[in-house]
Amino acid sequence: MAEHVSSTKSYIMVFLALAVLTVVTWAVALVDLGWANDIVAMAIAVTKALLVILFFMHVRYSTRATVLTAISGFFWLAIMIFLTMNDYWTRGSSLLPVLGK
Repeated sequence: MAEHVSSTKSYIMVFLALAVLTVVTWAVALVDLGWANDIVAMAIAVTKALLVILFFMHVRYSTRATVLTAISGFFWLAIMIFLTMNDYWTRGSSLLPVLGK
């Protein structure tokens, strides 16, 4: 099986996209978006992670098994975030008397 050789131009373009997204992350952190702060930050972070996975980790040109493994990792991460947030969201003020507050 022949390996795909990525061009230097594609690496530079991905690097510039990551740099721009980093500046966008910083700019969004300075703006109060209310409830959308976390959603926008996560969207930018996922976009940056996908760029790194697809281009720098060469998943874009890999076999289907490698792509499936990468997708499974993202799916598992989503499950873990959902379970953590579900625990956080279902905690009400009912814990306050137990904590003595």
